Amino acid sequence: MSRPSPWRQVTRARRTATEVARLLTREPALVRDVAVGLLPDPVRRVAGLGAPAGAASSPVAGGDPDAGAPEHVTPGEVTGHLRAVSARALLPLAQDAARDLVGDLGRQADWLTLHAAWRGEAPGHAVEGGTHGQQLKIMGIPAEVAWTIARADDSVVALTGTGPMGLRLALAASVAPAAGGARVVLDAGLSGDPVAGPLGASVTRSIGEALEASLGRLVALAAGAGPTGGEQAGSRGRTAPVLHHASGRRLDPRTPVVVGVGQVVQRTPTAPWREPADLAVEALRRAADDSAAADRPGLLAAADLVCAVASASWVYRDLAAEVAARLGAAPAATVQTARFGGDGGQLAVNEAGRAVAAGEASVVLVLGAESGATLATAQKAGEQPTWTEQPADVAPTRTLGSDREPNTALEGEVGLGAPVYAYALVESALRARAGATPEEHRARITGLWSRLSRVAADNPAAWLPRAFTAEELAATGPDNRPVSSPYPKLLCANLQVDLASGLVVTSVAAAEAAGVPQEQWVFLHAGAAASDEWFVSERGDLAASPAIRAVGRAVLEHAGLRIDDVRLVDLYSCFPAAVQVAAHELGLPLDDPDRPLSVTGGLTFAGGPGNAYGGHAVATMVQRLREDRDAVGLTTSLGWYLTKHAAGLLSARPPERAYAALAPVVPPEPRRTATGSWEGPAVVEACTVPYDRAGEPEAAVVAAVTPDGTRALVRVTDPATVRRLDAGDPLGWTVALRDGELVVLEEGRAPVPPPPPLTVRTEDHGPVRVVTIDRPHRRNAVDLPTAELLERVFDGIEADPGVRVAVLTGAGGSFSAGMDLKAAAAGQLPITERGGPLGITARTFRTPLIAAVEGHALAGGCELALVADLVVAASDATFGLPEPKRGLVAAAGGVLRLTQRLPRAVALEMALTGDPQTAERMHAVGLVNRVVEPGGALDAALDLARRIAANAPLSVEVSHEIALATPSWSDEEAFDRQSDLAARALGSHDAAEGVLAFAEGREPVWQGR
Repeated sequence: MSRPSPWRQVTRARRTATEVARLLTREPALVRDVAVGLLPDPVRRVAGLGAPAGAASSPVAGGDPDAGAPEHVTPGEVTGHLRAVSARALLPLAQDAARDLVGDLGRQADWLTLHAAWRGEAPGHAVEGGTHGQQLKIMGIPAEVAWTIARADDSVVALTGTGPMGLRLALAASVAPAAGGARVVLDAGLSGDPVAGPLGASVTRSIGEALEASLGRLVALAAGAGPTGGEQAGSRGRTAPVLHHASGRRLDPRTPVVVGVGQVVQRTPTAPWREPADLAVEALRRAADDSAAADRPGLLAAADLVCAVASASWVYRDLAAEVAARLGAAPAATVQTARFGGDGGQLAVNEAGRAVAAGEASVVLVLGAESGATLATAQKAGEQPTWTEQPADVAPTRTLGSDREPNTALEGEVGLGAPVYAYALVESALRARAGATPEEHRARITGLWSRLSRVAADNPAAWLPRAFTAEELAATGPDNRPVSSPYPKLLCANLQVDLASGLVVTSVAAAEAAGVPQEQWVFLHAGAAASDEWFVSERGDLAASPAIRAVGRAVLEHAGLRIDDVRLVDLYSCFPAAVQVAAHELGLPLDDPDRPLSVTGGLTFAGGPGNAYGGHAVATMVQRLREDRDAVGLTTSLGWYLTKHAAGLLSARPPERAYAALAPVVPPEPRRTATGSWEGPAVVEACTVPYDRAGEPEAAVVAAVTPDGTRALVRVTDPATVRRLDAGDPLGWTVALRDGELVVLEEGRAPVPPPPPLTVRTEDHGPVRVVTIDRPHRRNAVDLPTAELLERVFDGIEADPGVRVAVLTGAGGSFSAGMDLKAAAAGQLPITERGGPLGITARTFRTPLIAAVEGHALAGGCELALVADLVVAASDATFGLPEPKRGLVAAAGGVLRLTQRLPRAVALEMALTGDPQTAERMHAVGLVNRVVEPGGALDAALDLARRIAANAPLSVEVSHEIALATPSWSDEEAFDRQSDLAARALGSHDAAEGVLAFAEGREPVWQGR
């Protein structure tokens, strides 16, 4: 049943003008569809639609908009156009408030009757140079417009834009004081083919009517008849653009800035013992003082979001809530980071920036605190502090980061369950990569740590503000005992500290309102977070971090910078390995005297407060950036064993782009299987020797790589072998593992076998990406590592605008046998967090997907094929869901998708009998698009993919989106919903290009816009 026309919906009210007006108020989209010139004047007045076109433009509220107002001058952005229209009204607001209202572009959805939808994120307040996309309805026809904010001063907001078929537009709102309020004049200019022809007068008239109707709604909005800014989701904190005096730029009021930083260092704890919450409160009060706000306690009490780094020295159910209550704040939300993870400090800062930029919060407090030294001192005194115990039902609004277990059982068995041992193992892999002797590498890392200690010596918030020489750091003794080679104590993070940091992050509008001097502002430019291969023993290269590389690239690209543009750096420095890996991935030299790799001194000397070091890094960075106002600063944090990573960019200069908290896709790299039961020869890849507290070797942890690339882990306890490994240079030795013991076969540097190739390969054919499951020895059955790879590969496809079509296939003449039952029986089910079974079956994809099926597509293999939009199959291919024959159910989407793709009877036959089906039959019932000769499925799929990719990108994207969404639409809404989606393509640049190319007899050149 079709939807009633807009006019029939209006006339169904049938009783009074007020009823019609209420209907229009409830249905903003209806107002855009109704020909306002047809409505009776009483209805127009009550609905706030202004006077009919051609009539005087007095607003519904009454009064002469020109009374007491200066003569209106049409903005220059409008005057140069072929046609122009204008409307004016008197708003019952002061000029500043009226300018604030029309300058909040996101609120056009409430009053501009031309507005149909936003393309991308809704804009905020007008800032010169900003851009956004909008779908307008002109004479009922959708039109995509790309706007640029050409002017945004105290009295005029002017947009210039381009639309379909060469349409050029300008829309300006001018605000001036007038008797009884503020005069608002809307001027529109139009040029281009759509208005140059015979329909130009009609188009112009319709826009003039829309401007009149829009002003009526704007008057009603100003008078309180419509939604207010405080009632709109995401509009919190929106006010007028804020002038940044140093740069002369007008900033979006939601731009996030750090306005205050505070740090507490308590080097000599005494009773009464202060808990972490006490230190956090003090740090935040110092941060408020640092902001120089007019009302510093009031600034803290105004917090609408509080983010806390989980304390390691005392467990709070919601530390943010506890600290907020002590400061007199009543935040709408509290956030706590994952129980363990040094990435927490940077994650919390990134979340503060995201919330402010999104308009979800205006004032955010970020805190972290530890009382590890206090606990140790109290314990020595025989006391147990009585600290805050929160009720069992207390919990933060949300948690940041992952609480996934950090170790495999094997890693725990060999002694890699603590960071120092894992990082010491990585350190030896770094030495192997450098080809250095133990002595050469020791000089390298002690020199690096000596340089950090000199930074800490000048840091008043450092726990150990003392400069050490490289020789002092290398010498072991009672104050620098060996821990795990090559690390003595002074090359390790110092966790037994009392430290706290507090940051006040606000919008620039809130900073102005609080009276924070702009000299105190430091802008958050971008943040990013990502994870490496989770378990260190399964990484292809122990000395690499693709995730650090990804987050660094993400923040720099967002800000339009290169690493050489970054003047100040703080790399998370729990152990020397962490700094070296990060510096290598980011392209930073280790020994640049003009750019030390820490602004605090690192976790040995500045202190390593549990999860919370990142807050201290940002606090110190803010102070440095205030001194060096042209500099850009980069801070990084990490958790576990180079596992979880976060980064942020800051500067006293305003950002060129709006802040974003990014989640870059980390490209898959080869990984290794780890084993503790290898029997045979292997090459030592990495080795560390842990020591007891007396400094004696107690064992050796060895990672040795087998000829097939497997990583064998062993904990060596034989005293003679341990001494030999400790005294020599075992990297590259050929060893044999027998009964859990290590036997040296040959000393010397043998090459380490490379990791096995990825079980999921990708290959690009222009805009088509082919994804191949490459486990032919298992008929391409999917184990957990393969499922995780599939998830990551398709994450990358979805994030890459250059990929227009994807093709999924299998290696070795078989598509996929589904789940690897052998691996599943061992407890490794191929289920991922987001992709579900087999890594992708719980998802639908924006990118069109074609399955190229050779051989068997049975059980989970059939379910993988069903994820695809199109299927090309070899004539001898078979499809089936044999799960019922094994007492199982095809619950990875098999039965579900079969019933959507096939006639009911055919779907039930397959689901209930479990019998295999030929490609020919699947083609006959519509599941398979093409049947080809055996061996030709991939070529045929590529041909089909290229034909899709040759079309206009937006047309393909929208058509695919409509096809996927259609099953969820009711008959009544389907036509309107598809029309709204189709408008993205119909009003695009490519639509005009397609028509023009056809007329000119040439191939179109698509731009995807």
